[in-house]
Amino acid sequence: RICVITLAACHPALQKERRIQNIDYQISAGCSRLQNKVSGKSKRGGQFLTEFAPLCKITCSDGLEFTVYSCIRGRLLEVNEEILKNPGLLQEKPSTEGYIAVVLPKFEESKSVTQGLLTQAEYDDILSQRRRISSPEPC
Repeated sequence: RICVITLAACHPALQKERRIQNIDYQISAGCSRLQNKVSGKSKRGGQFLTEFAPLCKITCSDGLEFTVYSCIRGRLLEVNEEILKNPGLLQEKPSTEGYIAVVLPKFEESKSVTQGLLTQAEYDDILSQRRRISSPEPC
């Protein structure tokens, strides 16, 4: 029932010519995802996120910045503090140690969330269609 938020393999920050320089969980002057405190079996106290809630900002060595959004409604269980020390984990191991956050969807919404997910084959098909329509560049 939990969702691990990662970057898609085709995310611009993960392209080979780019190097991730910094990850910042400070969303605004009054909001830091690092201040998230969760306790107990029911995970009380975690920040509530909407689909459009920013999780972090990624800065690349070429100056480009990307904001990563939750994309799911739920309670923030944890952020990956390891990527603060080693931002390269996002590129080296994006779907394992380079995860961004863990979110617990509302129980009543969890089934609709999982039903809305794509399989790897469906995702790959969408990417190949996108490449054919737009340009020969990946993603």
